[in-house]
Amino acid sequence: MLKFISFGSGSSGNCYLLYTNTDCLMIDCGIGIRTLKKHFKQYGFNLDQVKHIILTHDHADHIKSVGSLSSDYHIPVYATTNVHRGVCSNKCVRHKIDKENIFYLEKGETQQIGEFTVSSFAVPHDSTDCAGYSIVCEGVCFGLVTDCGHITEDIKRCITQSNYLVLEANYEPEKLESGTYPRYLKDRISGPNGHLSNNECALALVENASPCLRHVWLCHLSNENNHPELARLTIETILRSHGIIPGKDFQLDVLKRKSPSHIYDLSHE
Repeated sequence: MLKFISFGSGSSGNCYLLYTNTDCLMIDCGIGIRTLKKHFKQYGFNLDQVKHIILTHDHADHIKSVGSLSSDYHIPVYATTNVHRGVCSNKCVRHKIDKENIFYLEKGETQQIGEFTVSSFAVPHDSTDCAGYSIVCEGVCFGLVTDCGHITEDIKRCITQSNYLVLEANYEPEKLESGTYPRYLKDRISGPNGHLSNNECALALVENASPCLRHVWLCHLSNENNHPELARLTIETILRSHGIIPGKDFQLDVLKRKSPSHIYDLSHE
């Protein structure tokens, strides 16, 4: 059975794992290698179980350890050409990805990566480049959209197709506006190439979720401009106002910023 775990989701580091009994795909690798090893040991995993890595974009909280991990365990790393260029020039990545581990997956392309059929699409964000993913394995469609400035047609399609979905809910507008961030940073976060608010996340689900959606995980919550319970309450309230009942129509959970989640079974039934 396909399983999912998050090892961290936020500006301190992002890393997700999809795996079966015989294959394992990591999405982003922005957690320190020592912390990652500790988490893997805690859950009875070994890093050599990871067979493939795909990257969303080249900000440090998504790529910090990708060079070290891919080199130590000879793991191919898939990303767009521009994301790979961004990784190479990012000073936060001390160990760059070895040439033999660099593989390309451009936006709009679909590739078979081990047991996973991975489709990449554009996500608006102020990185060198940014991609979201729809991943099909064992008859299950898993979608991931993080660090997203606004909802596009490709993202709408991903939400509609997904049985399981990781979707950004980065900030609450009132907390952002009343907070201590300088004006330019507030404008960046709330701009069309910044991050999704709780309200924008909720409306994306209202307008695009299909009856096949079974579970949504809210990701990349800001520590300063959001709170897990605030995000959950805001999004649940908007969903309920449109006749969508979390816990009945689909499950709704918030991923932790700095610690692993539960291990979730992703059933196709």
